[in-house]
Amino acid sequence: MNLLRRLAVLLSALTALSIGTATMAADLTALVANLTVGGFGEREAAIGALAASGDARAAPILEALGAGRLYVRKADKVVVIAKSEGNQLVLTDAVTGKAAGSAIEAELDRVRVNNRLRGVIDAAVGSLTLMNPDPRVRRGAAESLLKRPDPAALAALDAALAAEKDVRVKAAFSQARAAVVLASDASKADKLAALQVLRDRSDRDALSALQAAANVATDPEIKVAAADASASVRQTLAVWEAAQNVWYGISLGSVLLLAAIGLAITFGTMGVINMAHGEMVMLGAYTTFVVQDVIRTSAPHLFDASLLIALPLAFLVAGAVGIAIERGVIRFLYGRPLETLLATWGLSLVLQQAVRSIFGPTNREVGAPSWMSGAFQVGQITVTYSRLWIVIFALVVFAALILVLRKTPLGLYMRAVTQNRPMASAMGIRTPRVDALTFGLGSGIAGLAGVALSQIDNVSPNLGQGYIIDSFMVVVFGGVGNLFGTLVGALSLGIVNKFLEPYAGAVLGKILVLVFIILFIQRRPRGLFALKGRAVE
Repeated sequence: MNLLRRLAVLLSALTALSIGTATMAADLTALVANLTVGGFGEREAAIGALAASGDARAAPILEALGAGRLYVRKADKVVVIAKSEGNQLVLTDAVTGKAAGSAIEAELDRVRVNNRLRGVIDAAVGSLTLMNPDPRVRRGAAESLLKRPDPAALAALDAALAAEKDVRVKAAFSQARAAVVLASDASKADKLAALQVLRDRSDRDALSALQAAANVATDPEIKVAAADASASVRQTLAVWEAAQNVWYGISLGSVLLLAAIGLAITFGTMGVINMAHGEMVMLGAYTTFVVQDVIRTSAPHLFDASLLIALPLAFLVAGAVGIAIERGVIRFLYGRPLETLLATWGLSLVLQQAVRSIFGPTNREVGAPSWMSGAFQVGQITVTYSRLWIVIFALVVFAALILVLRKTPLGLYMRAVTQNRPMASAMGIRTPRVDALTFGLGSGIAGLAGVALSQIDNVSPNLGQGYIIDSFMVVVFGGVGNLFGTLVGALSLGIVNKFLEPYAGAVLGKILVLVFIILFIQRRPRGLFALKGRAVE
């Protein structure tokens, strides 16, 4: 009897569950059907009713509606979500989530929305995902409500805020709640508290909410408080914008440093105006492309290490070409700077054409490893991993070069030849060999620069031409042959360029920098930091 009684209870529970499920499905079917009838005003009410249901299936339906992928099938009036695959649309039943076959566009009627409804949908989806198990989804929902505050979501937001354990998500919920309170008919005290929360956030989304509150406020105290908070946020954003420009300038300066540091060695030590230096950068970039191409076809699992593999190879390739240029051409032209300029310019054209003949004239794709992809925020500053690694790499190369010059016999010989070539030769230093190795070292460093630049610029035969003039400006401004001058010059010009660009534009900004350098050289012909020695003096 007990067994029969338990079976009866279980059967009744299953019956009740099936009835409840059928009722929920019927309710959702009716709510979804309301989305497809009437004008935009009725559709907005239907969106609100579907969001208020709290059904977990409502979020993907509303997302499909906002993306223009919600349709009504003409044959049986079933509401479906469509996904394009070739010439066909693969259909999913919006209510049940089950596959519903496929169709062409002519067999369906799209459920249309306008920009206002898209904003309503974003807010509704945000309120539906506030209790999602994934904290990133919950935080995204809070950000969505902050950008498009919906007073109807206040109760759901309060419930989510009370249940939230993650500190960062809870802060996002509090800020979203403040924006929603400002858009609602809450009390003056609540609105003043909300203004302070958004003032503390101090970003552009907070500024938008504060400006909207100042525009619609009827209470003089709230209006003044909102205006004050907006002014405070603008001041904070101006400081962060200046800091962002400094970061952009350091990033650009690190690129200029990589491109110019090798030129500083050859120009300072040998007095050679090497117009083919940009092509050494280009050879380093193409070496990276070849390494990645081989890895893609032979060992895809090594792709994340492709740049590390390319670095020594780019140094060797560019360095070897540099030594060949010095031994084959430059050594016959020492003391004749105009002729070295013309000869190296001709060599640059030869190298560009050689690369066009081998690789073609079009840009080549060089991929970014996973550890160089993406970005992160520091306050209101956006830092991309690619730029961050390039800055670090430039400083490492600079430090390594300083060690080579200060701690190795080659560095000692290079400094001796730079300061007084005749005396160094008289002391037994083989200056022709030092010249070849110096030119090879400068060219090899340019090859390393090419590896870095392949991550932020188009890899093409003309890659080096975009950096050769800037490199000469950096070297002349910092002091010919002085590495610390090159570092200071690169970072200074990078930062100045980034502060000028918003007001003068990229081209005019560079012209202004060039004019400044010309005027500066008139007063200090040897640059910021001049080398010491009899020969250079």
